[in-house]
Amino acid sequence: MNERHPHSNKSFLGPLVLIAAVVVAVGAAFAYTAGWLTPARLTPTKIVEVLAPPAGPALGFRRAHAKGICFTGTFEANGAGSDLSKAQMFAAGTYPVTGRFNLASPDLKAPDGTARVRSLSLRIRTPDGQEWRSAMINAPFFPVATPQAFYDLQVASADKSHPDALKNFATAHPEIGAFSQWAGSAPFTSSYAEDRYNGINSFVFTNAQGQDQAVRWSFKPAAIPVPVSSDELKKREPDFLLADITERVAKATQRWAMTVMVAGPGDPTSDPSKAWPEDRRSVGVGTLSVTKIEPEADGSCRDINFDPTVLPAGMRTSDDPFPAARSAAYSVSYNRRTAEEKDYPRTPSITTTTGAKP
Repeated sequence: MNERHPHSNKSFLGPLVLIAAVVVAVGAAFAYTAGWLTPARLTPTKIVEVLAPPAGPALGFRRAHAKGICFTGTFEANGAGSDLSKAQMFAAGTYPVTGRFNLASPDLKAPDGTARVRSLSLRIRTPDGQEWRSAMINAPFFPVATPQAFYDLQVASADKSHPDALKNFATAHPEIGAFSQWAGSAPFTSSYAEDRYNGINSFVFTNAQGQDQAVRWSFKPAAIPVPVSSDELKKREPDFLLADITERVAKATQRWAMTVMVAGPGDPTSDPSKAWPEDRRSVGVGTLSVTKIEPEADGSCRDINFDPTVLPAGMRTSDDPFPAARSAAYSVSYNRRTAEEKDYPRTPSITTTTGAKP
């Protein structure tokens, strides 16, 4: 159904079942900011509500990516990123990081071995008072090309009254074929520390000379990924990912190398379902080091909204509609969960200070 990955209807439906299971997971990430005054069009509230699991959301928690764990650490820039962006975080130096590992699922009790998509969220602060927030996933691209298509996919995957709903959606949106193939064949790892996390949306970096370049980025693990079958993962303890990353970081700092890929002529910047060619210019700009793990209930990441439009000077959004859309949906989720704090109590003896902004 996709010209690059042809499938018969029969062979394609198997991976689509997997897509139906994980698509809400990738989810909370995406909403459509247009249509505030036109009820027939999408709004952030509609997206947040369509992502809710059948039993309703876990009160006090993020509306998707509900299950996660906080960390702190540093980003050590090597200076090479300054050729691309004047953002201070790319000037050679070390900057504080607060972040979160999480499952891309709205189900707070989801067993770790059942989640196909995992996520890494970061906030990096610099001495000039600016900060950069980002949320990435271990998939190399997104299932669909537009926010409207994403919403329609949620509806189709939840439609039990029409057995062909998902098949019909795939026919209308052949770009989902690449994600379906990745979800069905890419190897799993048994640790957050072994995953590569990709910024699937395009942004624009501006350097000190005023030159613009469209970019995407990724964080590649220093830990060697060890492939594990999905069947093996499902046999493990329900919280094995949380236990594993806690144990690893207690023993040694865990690291990821940040690489920025620069778009070439004709590379799509508005469509996160299309990967850029691997031969594009890539610049290694620094290293993320995770030095401490914190349970989320009292952790420094708890009250951070990892809004991808919170950017320092030298970075801005591109023609990709998803960052602004994610920002709008995250705001709805943030406002709801912080109003429900009594449903997610902190440890009484612990006071956290995050300095977070909505």
